[in-house]
Formats: sequence, structure tokens, C-alpha cells
Amino acid sequence: MLLSLVLHMYSMRCVLPAAVLLGTAPTYVLAWGAWRLLSAFLPSHFYQAVDDRLYCVYQSMVLFFFENYTGVQILLYGDLPKNKENIIYLANHQSTVDWIIADILAIRQNALGHVRYVLKDGLKWLPLYGCYFSQHGGIYVKRSAKFNETEMRKKLRRYMNAETPMYLVIFPEGTRYNPELTKVISASQTFAAKEEFLCKECPKIHIHIDRIDRKDVPEEQARMRRWLHERFEIKDKLLIEFYDSLDPERRNKFPGESVNSKLSLKKTLPSLLILSGLTAGMLMTEAGRKLYVKTWVYGTLIGCLWVSIKA
Repeated sequence: MLLSLVLHMYSMRCVLPAAVLLGTAPTYVLAWGAWRLLSAFLPSHFYQAVDDRLYCVYQSMVLFFFENYTGVQILLYGDLPKNKENIIYLANHQSTVDWIIADILAIRQNALGHVRYVLKDGLKWLPLYGCYFSQHGGIYVKRSAKFNETEMRKKLRRYMNAETPMYLVIFPEGTRYNPELTKVISASQTFAAKEEFLCKECPKIHIHIDRIDRKDVPEEQARMRRWLHERFEIKDKLLIEFYDSLDPERRNKFPGESVNSKLSLKKTLPSLLILSGLTAGMLMTEAGRKLYVKTWVYGTLIGCLWVSIKA
């Protein structure tokens, strides 16, 4: 019976992170909304600085669960400086949680608050989050022929003119994972289990980083498109070598030396305690509970209305 209880608790280990991350969302939005009102008559860079700090607090809590709570081992290959810098982050996108890798790298550069995403248009309807991502500097885009290049250039130019710090995350591939393709997912999981790709205890994340100076990126559109395709050809070759190398010594790792990068609890635990503590305090009073529920309901409705007009 004790073993069954332990196994059941282990299978429910994802419930706590989900409950905390979703449960603290109204608290975060209220804090951000209060600052948005207070800073309305201040220079925009004051608002941006505090907003980035607030975003850093929330995402640090997210990383507590993704790294400290899971015990995942982060292995870095390549050049990741510790100082902040404005970057365009291009990465392969094959699952719904690839965005967390940008957070993993940004916090190690002390730039977590500067992370902003180019997001697919449908995500703007997410309750509370959809509106806030746009406010934080995220850019919603429609794919293929519906993509509005002029509008995106306009938004990026506005951020550049305001000298907004940017850790701009773009997934050029789009999403390859489709939860509706149950047969494909089942076959992939069976294959992964057979090949021992699924690691249940202390999983590892291998991250290969290639920093490219802006002057080495072509500016002419046709050449840039070709350059981007070439970069992804390099990426595909790395992944093929990682999974299918004929040499066992080169399999399941990228070329070069790796660094085991462990995230300190000092960077994540305080954020968890602050947000969960504020949320718990709010829920302990009747007025707080009413405010909490109203934030979920009215915040979602107002946010959806706003993004339908502005985003």
C-alpha cells in the first residue's frame, strides 16, 4: 500500500507546478496592472524597467519548477556569455515547451526579464497571459500568406526607438508537434522507450549555442532566407549526429566540451515564495477571494477585448 501511495504521488508530481503557475497568475496580473496605472505619467523606460523585473520574478518561479523541482541536468555546448546583451534567439521548435530553453539561457545571462517572443496569433486568446505577453513586448503573427510583415516591422521599430532591451525569441520552423495526431505520438513514444530515449530520473537537456555577430547576417532578403536555411541545415545535421551517429562515443551529445550548468535556488526560490505567499494571503480573506475571481474573469474578458483591437 505504501508503495502504491508513493507511485501515485510520483505520477501526480506535475499537479503542484501547474496549480502554482496558474494559481499565481491573477496575483501577477494585479501587480503588473497596478504598476501600469502608477507609471502612466512616467517616462516609458521607467515602466519597462519595472515590468522587466516583474517578468523576471514570474519566470524565475517557472524555472524553479522546470529545473530545481525536476532535477533536470542542463548541459551547455558553445559560447554563452554571462553578461546581458541584445540578441535574436533562433531555435528549432518541435514541442510546446521549447520556449523554456530561452528562459534557461536568459537567466544565466541575467537577462530573463528581457525575454520577448514572436508568438503565433492564436496564443493571444490565452486567459490573462495573452494580453500580458503583448504588453511585455511580445509580437503576435499569423503564418504563411496572412503574415503582416509591415506591422511586425512597425512594432520592432518602436521597440528599437525606445531602446527596449531585447532577448527576442523566434521559432522559424513553427510547431511540428500536433496533439491531435495520437497515432504518431504513440508510435514515437514506443520508439523512444525502445531506444531508451525516455529518461525518467534526472533527465538531461543538451543545449547547443552558436553565437553569430550581427555583421555576419545578410541584410538582403533573398540572401537572408538562404542563410537561414543553411543555418537550419547545420542544426539538422547536429541533431542527426546526436541521435543516430554510428560512433557510440559521439551519440547523445553535441560536438565539443559540455558544461554542466546548475541553477542556484537563490535565483528561483525567492520568486516562488513571494508570489505564492501573496496569492495565499489574498485567498485567506473574503475580499481577496472576490478580487482573485474577478481578476480571472474580468481580466480575461478585458484582455481578449484589448488584443482583438490592438494585438
